[in-house]
Amino acid sequence: MNGDGIPAVNMYCGNQTVFVCEKAVSKISDPGDEQMTEASNLSDGDADDANDSAHVLQTEMGPQPLSVMKARQFLSWYTLSQNASMSAEDTNLPLYPLWVRCDMSDPAGTTWFGAETVCVGTKVTGVKLYSITSKGSTADKQSLTTLEELKQEHKKRHHPSSVGIKGSARFSLFGSTVVENTTIESQSSVTVDFKWSHVESILETPPLSSTATLNIKIASGDMRSPMFEMYRELEFLLTLADGLRTGETEWMEPLESTSPVNLTKAYLEELQNTAKTLQDQAARTPETSKLKSETETPIFNSFLERGDLDFVEQLWVRMRKSVTSYQDIGDCLKLVIDALRYGDIKPWIHRDSSSSLSKLILQSYHQQIEHVSLTGFTPVNMLLEMGLDKMRKDYINYLIGEELTTLNHLCFYLSTEVDLQEQVIRLRKLHHLLEIIVTCSTFLGLPYDRLFLLTQLCLQHYRTSPYDEEHEFKLQIKPALISHFYQKEHPILWGVEVSSGHGPREVRTSLHLSDRPLVDHVIFETDYPNETVNGDSEDPAFFSTMAYCSLVNFA
Repeated sequence: MNGDGIPAVNMYCGNQTVFVCEKAVSKISDPGDEQMTEASNLSDGDADDANDSAHVLQTEMGPQPLSVMKARQFLSWYTLSQNASMSAEDTNLPLYPLWVRCDMSDPAGTTWFGAETVCVGTKVTGVKLYSITSKGSTADKQSLTTLEELKQEHKKRHHPSSVGIKGSARFSLFGSTVVENTTIESQSSVTVDFKWSHVESILETPPLSSTATLNIKIASGDMRSPMFEMYRELEFLLTLADGLRTGETEWMEPLESTSPVNLTKAYLEELQNTAKTLQDQAARTPETSKLKSETETPIFNSFLERGDLDFVEQLWVRMRKSVTSYQDIGDCLKLVIDALRYGDIKPWIHRDSSSSLSKLILQSYHQQIEHVSLTGFTPVNMLLEMGLDKMRKDYINYLIGEELTTLNHLCFYLSTEVDLQEQVIRLRKLHHLLEIIVTCSTFLGLPYDRLFLLTQLCLQHYRTSPYDEEHEFKLQIKPALISHFYQKEHPILWGVEVSSGHGPREVRTSLHLSDRPLVDHVIFETDYPNETVNGDSEDPAFFSTMAYCSLVNFA
């Protein structure tokens, strides 16, 4: 697997493919389960007990460690296999690094052993051996390893003439929150990683000279977001698209108590009776203000609400808040098309509107409306086109208005040359981009230049990558811009690393303090019932993880 998927291994092999060795767990699958994943055959003496209880169905069991003795054996085999002097082969290609989960059965409390080849060109000249030890959480800072003790530990192992010291820290800026000792979970998170030199004390606050990187992962639909009402609109559009794709539609609860047909009739009557000019009839209709949902917040309105909704867009607003069946859609569109055919209304629309209904309106200006059969999925297609048109303009209005991009950069997302399902996918990507930008603007107050760069990163990513709310966007930032967020807060991860040597011969000794364990295959003893959230505690509790490195040269 990739090393950055495991927090402890990420310290040394973050961007590498690694072998991970763990105890095989016997599982019994249900009769209908034909795709049971088998664990590796690697096992140790302790696995015999597991075989005796093979009749117990084990579900959702996490990774299991080997005994420290067995883990040492695997490291020995790995090292021997890489030593050309011990191999019958003339050439020995280096293996991926090996990491073995350990059960903390030794006095040091070892949770991982690791081994990695050291090469000169393509020749393996030695291996680096790693050991990681862990301790349960404590709020007693006096019991933590000091910086001087870490230096001495490194010097005792490696006898260097000089050492370098680097600090790192991670703070949470946005995500899950704690209210009255209760955690309100969120799928969104914004964290910031700091790196700096010249560490002076354990748990020191990162200096303003640090390099800082935001890690931004935003999930759509967060009720705290100014984009929430826009998300509900997107949800309805996705419902229509899913119905076209699968043939089954799960309609959302209507936001309006009035039936869609009555809303449409009232709107058409209003167009016929209230205004003197065509543009004033649609652009300045008072009905718009009546239809604002009570849940819309002022901050949302200031971000994305447009004052230039044309006839088709205002019809979409009414229909998306009220329709609950295909029949509703067909009935509403029939009323509109009949009104156009008989000349009862001559509404205005945006010049660049591309929906089928917009084309019928253009035809009505010349009293030449083609026949439309409102059967099958045709009404749903027409409504989906209306929503795509309207929401694309909403997003353009914000992005161009805030000068975050240009129409040229948005061409991919605005294209109507692809089929409707692909248009929906691209619109959803554009919505996710806005969720990210608006969150960073509203909650973090990022300046224009950072929002502009983040917009370009997102646009570039989604041109070639599938929709993925788990993707983490990274943005360089000056610490001073967010200093008020982190300088009085506790880090969720803090580390210091002592190193010596250069290149492949560099060796490191490090200490990492975290608000949750960096190891997931052992259970830690702790006096704190909630071991993942420090909340507003004056004395936060930290789990302690030490990582050691040794260099072994082959003769």
